[in-house]
Amino acid sequence: MSDEYDAMRETLQAHIDEQHEFLSWLGMTVEHVEDGQMTLRVPYDEKLTNSRPNGGQAERRADIHGGVAATMVDTVGGLVLRTRFDRPVQTGVATINLNVNYLRPATGDLSATADVIRVGSTVGVSEITVESTTPDGETHEVATGQGSYRIFRE
Repeated sequence: MSDEYDAMRETLQAHIDEQHEFLSWLGMTVEHVEDGQMTLRVPYDEKLTNSRPNGGQAERRADIHGGVAATMVDTVGGLVLRTRFDRPVQTGVATINLNVNYLRPATGDLSATADVIRVGSTVGVSEITVESTTPDGETHEVATGQGSYRIFRE
C-alpha cells in the first residue's frame, strides 16, 4: 500500500472513530485502501445478532442482523469514491440509492469490499461484496450491493 493510501486509511479510520459513533459502536475498521477499492471490517459480536441460538442450536452462532451488512454496503460504497477525489476528505458524499441482495446468513466476522464503477462530476457508483468468515475459517459471500452517491465538490 502506498503512503498516500495508508494515510487515507488512517484518516478515514480516525473519522469513523471520532465522528460516527454508530460505526464505531459496530467496531468498524478500515482494513484496506487503494485506488478504486476499499475494505471495511466488523467483528462478530452477539450484540449484532437477530437472536440467540436455542434448543439444539446451542453450539451454533446466531446470525448477524442484515442491517449490519446493509450499513457496511452503504458506508464502504460511499467511502471508496473518495479514493478518486482530488480532495478526498473535503469532498462530501451522500447516498442517492442503495441496493442490497442477501445471499445467506452471516455467522462470523464481516468484511465488505467496494469497487468504484464510475465517478462523475456529481454522481458516483460502486459495487460491494460482503463476506462472513466463521471461527473455523470458512468464508462465504453473504450479500452484494450497489450504491449511487451524490458528490459535493468544493
